[in-house]
Amino acid sequence: MAVFRKMLPLIMVIMALLAIKSDKACAGDPDMLQDVCVADLTSTLKLNGFPCKNMFSAADFSSMVISKPGATNNMFGSLVTGANVMAIPGLNTLGVSMARIDYAPGGINPPHVHPRATEMIYVLQGELDVGFITTANVLVAKHIVQGEVFVFPRGLVHFQKNNGKYPAAVIAGFNSQLAGTSSIATTLFAATPAPGVPDDILAQAFQIGTMQVQQIKAKFAPRN
Repeated sequence: MAVFRKMLPLIMVIMALLAIKSDKACAGDPDMLQDVCVADLTSTLKLNGFPCKNMFSAADFSSMVISKPGATNNMFGSLVTGANVMAIPGLNTLGVSMARIDYAPGGINPPHVHPRATEMIYVLQGELDVGFITTANVLVAKHIVQGEVFVFPRGLVHFQKNNGKYPAAVIAGFNSQLAGTSSIATTLFAATPAPGVPDDILAQAFQIGTMQVQQIKAKFAPRN
């Protein structure tokens, strides 16, 4: 018992360190185990992340992918351009990525979630109405302007809308090499393979008729 009492402070410190490490691991991607592990995007090996390439260069750590505005002539009037591991293989195991989001006047980045990352946006130009909804169903919303930042916690439904008369753009940062995105409307009404989520499930969930469900699904159907 005396030995246990002497070791108790050490045990408490070890438990605290393990708790911190566990919390950190849950906050984003796992820690890297080497200096670099440039993703081999052509490998057929399936694992959590990507295998490392044997040879790499500075080009694997650089990209101009978010240097120019994206085309916003689509149904939502916005475009997300990712600077993640799929565009920059050197990000593999580093636990960070970026994106550029462009919005036409009236454009929206519709309600969605990032299952693997918290997101912070910086307004490059224009102004936006943004918000997220907590698991207690509380809306946290704000009008943000050029030069302002806003944070969307990991896994919570969030959105951005350009209600202004001019185009807007933001740079987004994520604590994941590949944050993942699940757009609520597209996920529910355009799931594949057809016919997707059963009409009666969506009708009951949204308290609407099956005809309305089919009309909404038609709006999300691929255009020829």
